[in-house]
Amino acid sequence: MSAEYMHIGIPVTNRKPNMTYNAEAKFWVSCVDDYDYKIEYLKFEEGTPFPEDIHRNPHVAYKVDNLEKYIADADRVICGPMPAGEKDRLAFVWKDGAIIELYEAN
Repeated sequence: MSAEYMHIGIPVTNRKPNMTYNAEAKFWVSCVDDYDYKIEYLKFEEGTPFPEDIHRNPHVAYKVDNLEKYIADADRVICGPMPAGEKDRLAFVWKDGAIIELYEAN
C-alpha cells in the first residue's frame, strides 16, 4: 500500500475568498494551492450529501494506490467510495480517531 499526503481539510462556517461552489454536492471549497500548508477550506450548505462528521471535523487527505485496501483497514467508513471527477474515486473514513480522505486517481 502507498499513501501520499495531499491536504488538510478544514470545515468553516463563513466562505473564504475565491471559494468555488459545487452545486451537485452543495458545498463551497477553496483551492489547496491558494493557501500555505495545503489547506482546503470547506463550507457545507443545507442539503449536502456529506455526513455531519465531515461538516464538523477536519480531515487529512491522502492519495492512495488502492482505495479498497485502505477502506478495509479503516475503523469505520463515513462515506464512499464515490466518484471524484470522471475516473477518480474517494472515500472518507475514521482511522485511529481521525477522519481520513482517501483519494484514488486513475
